Amino acid sequence: MLDVCLLGTGGMMPLPNRWLTALMTRFNGSSLLIDCGEATQLAVKEQGWSFHPIDIICVTHYHADHISGLPGMLLTMGNADRTEPLTMIGPKGLEKVVHALRVIAPELPFEIKFIELTEKIHTIKIKGYKIEAFKVNHNIPCYGYNVIIERGGKFSVERAIEANIPQKCWSRLQKGETLEADGRVFTPDMVLGEARKGIKVTYCTDTRPADIIAEMAQGADLFICEGMYGEKEKEKKAREYKHMTFTEAANLAAVAKPRELWLTHYSPSLVRPEEYMNDVKQIFKNAYPGKDGKHITLNFED
Repeated sequence: MLDVCLLGTGGMMPLPNRWLTALMTRFNGSSLLIDCGEATQLAVKEQGWSFHPIDIICVTHYHADHISGLPGMLLTMGNADRTEPLTMIGPKGLEKVVHALRVIAPELPFEIKFIELTEKIHTIKIKGYKIEAFKVNHNIPCYGYNVIIERGGKFSVERAIEANIPQKCWSRLQKGETLEADGRVFTPDMVLGEARKGIKVTYCTDTRPADIIAEMAQGADLFICEGMYGEKEKEKKAREYKHMTFTEAANLAAVAKPRELWLTHYSPSLVRPEEYMNDVKQIFKNAYPGKDGKHITLNFED
């Protein structure tokens, strides 16, 4: 089970009724945050979620509307008595950027570990999450993210008994561990079937359309994608500043075929995104305008 909340849906600047774009997920007691613009703390509080379990912060790129809320967020996490290390993931230069922002948040009771992205696609496994970072097409280095919860094969009691595996080993083998007991080595493949479908969320913002986005969003349970502009007359502006329109995002979804598409990262001038959804739904039926606090709980298939 993966809880997903679109904390904010605004681009460029927070508005009285729209916070800046950020995403938060919860899985097995661990929270993950993607981007942390100004007012992200307020968005978390409005949702009623906790700061303390945030173990991972992914940053798409280093524009202020995606990272300026970080110093306050780190201080709040410290004040919530967090002592466990925090992992931060982002484009090359992450550590330098975070240290610069921490001039106003110099003392923290926890360590920050940095993973800097330099490859076109980078995979990280941490805290039960499989994170796939993929480079997109913005005017500075920028990455989209897949947040994946993998699911192992079904445990076979019959195979475990047939292989004479002690019952005390079953639960650990089911979790994917290899272990030794009674002078024998036991591996998960001895008792597990083929891997089953997990849960996949794709998050992508601040980019022009690119083949890699549709490729990485293939078959996602949820595809959250930038729709900076709904108006057709702003397509030229979207190309100039390397952003996307609603219909461009829908075209990517039509190729990737996720279960749902949520649009986000709206221009401050885009007051009522729902007014532009008819054209979007003609391209991809299961498309919806994101809104602050929109959330969903994704479950494994039976």
